[in-house]
Amino acid sequence: MDLNGSVDDKCENRLYVGNLDLRITEATLLKMFSPYGKIMSEDFLWHTRGPKRGEPRGFAFIQYSTKEEAILAKEKMHGRLACSRPLVVRLAGERYALEKADSSTKAVSEGHKLHLTGGGIGQTSRSAKIAAIKNKLKSLEEDNSKTKKQKLSDNVS
Repeated sequence: MDLNGSVDDKCENRLYVGNLDLRITEATLLKMFSPYGKIMSEDFLWHTRGPKRGEPRGFAFIQYSTKEEAILAKEKMHGRLACSRPLVVRLAGERYALEKADSSTKAVSEGHKLHLTGGGIGQTSRSAKIAAIKNKLKSLEEDNSKTKKQKLSDNVS
């Protein structure tokens, strides 16, 4: 992406392919996407550290020679089942553009309930998560102090 927020030339013909089943190989991926145009490059991502080292990460990037080929592949392959899992296919720059637009329009108020489970578009910012945790702790402390007061009054009676 450039500073104006538009997708650069490389991202216009580069696809993100996600929700890949771990049984799908690089060769299978190339075979699935080659009917839609000339593939210039393919980046199949692998875990490089930890207990899953050497296993696929579940997503890849495919770059076509033209933007039109990439758009055609996106239209034909998005949602298509591969090993009983629907593929998530979009232009590589789209995800960032959608997340940026979503986070810039999101207003976080003090009473607003936040979902702390991350993932995908609409992910909450770090400061919003911290604010949500602080609010939750405050409400738990208030509930705890009410419970203690109730126990004390019960014991006095």
